[in-house]
Order: sequence, then C-alpha cells, then structure tokens
Amino acid sequence: MQVTPYRDSGQQKKQQVEQMFDNIAPRYDFLNHFLSLGIDKLWRRKAIRILSEFKTSLLLDVATGTGDFAIAATKLKPSKIVGLDISEQMLNVGRVKVEKLGLDTVIQFKKGDSEAMPFSDGQFDAITVAFGVRNFENLEKGLKEFYRVLKSDGVAVILEFSKPKYFPFKQLYLFYFFTILPLVGRLVSKDSSAYSYLPESVMAFPDDQNFLSVLTKCGFSRATQKRLTFGIATIYIAQK
Repeated sequence: MQVTPYRDSGQQKKQQVEQMFDNIAPRYDFLNHFLSLGIDKLWRRKAIRILSEFKTSLLLDVATGTGDFAIAATKLKPSKIVGLDISEQMLNVGRVKVEKLGLDTVIQFKKGDSEAMPFSDGQFDAITVAFGVRNFENLEKGLKEFYRVLKSDGVAVILEFSKPKYFPFKQLYLFYFFTILPLVGRLVSKDSSAYSYLPESVMAFPDDQNFLSVLTKCGFSRATQKRLTFGIATIYIAQK
C-alpha cells in the first residue's frame, strides 16, 4: 500500500504532496534545519563535493522546494540551475531567498511534475534532488524521467533519508523519528499529517541496495552510494 500524507483524501499521492508542501512552506526551512540539528546542511555540502567531480554547466534540481540544494550548487559555478517543484508555495519562498542572495540570474524556478518533466531529452549535465524521490507517486517513472533529460554522460546525485541498521543508534533514531519529530512538526507547521508522513515515507522507501537496483532498472549504467551519519541519510550517484 502506498504511503500518502492524508489518508482520508481521495486525491492521488502527488496532489496530496503538493497540498502538504503548500501548507508547510512558510515554516519548512526552520523545521528542516531545526529537526535535523543542522546536519542536513552538511549532507548537502557532501553531495555538492561529489557532484564537483562531474560536468555541471546546466543543472536541474528536482523537488527543489525552497531552493536549498540549488543555492548550495551555485558553488560549482554552473551557467544555469533550474529548480523544479510541484508546490508553488515552496517555490515562492525559494524565489525570495534567491533574490535576496543575488542568485536570480543563475537559478530559475519552474513549477512542474517530476514524473512528467517539461524538458527535452538530453538537456541537462546533472540532476540533484534532496529528500524528494520518496515523495514520487511512481518512483520508477520519475527516475526514468531523470535518465531521459540527462545528457549521455550525465549524472544524478540523489540525497535521501535512509534507515540506520545498528544498535543503539537505530533505536534512538526510531524513537526520535516517530515520537519527537511528529510532535514538534505538528506544533510548528500546523499541519497534523506532514511530519507523521515523513517517517512513514522513509520506512516505506526502498533504500540502500534496493534503491541501487531500481536505478539500474531505470537505465543507469552505474549506481553507487555513500551512507551518511550512521545511515540516517544516503547519497546515491547514478551515471547515465
């Protein structure tokens, strides 16, 4: 059974995800950094260091949200970054951030569906996505779109939550993830479902070797991973 943000909604998952992120957009950045104790910024920097080994002149940031990954990627000096997201409210927050930083000539935001991207075949040198692929309604369809819009030597760098495997960190993580995080998330975001959906979607996501197998199935010739912070998150590197 597919995990969705609003169990009683009759909408498809992608429509529920759009609604959820529209709802939490004003408080998203604060909660993201607060609930991860700022570690998410270190994870993004690590992903950017990995990406620096590849060509990144034209970069696509999928599920860009408020643009944190796109902003971090400007360190690579790309000629252009396109940030794609399904939530207009998240993009609006991102547009304000990017304009304040004077990066609006480099970063362009576009509303769109990651599973049916409005781009031509072989358009981008690289794709980044942070904490977004587990929200896809059809994971394989989205990853095949990654493959389609990448150039022949392109790469996708995917940062996603994963599941720690070893005692006692696994037990501490699960307690925090299923008890503390949803409580704080509900209080601050005013959305009773968003921060319960987050741990549920992570538990349902096919991480580690399972996700590498999905990437290979979707056409990528080489897929590797680097697990971070005892396995809380993982960076997947998928080469076309």
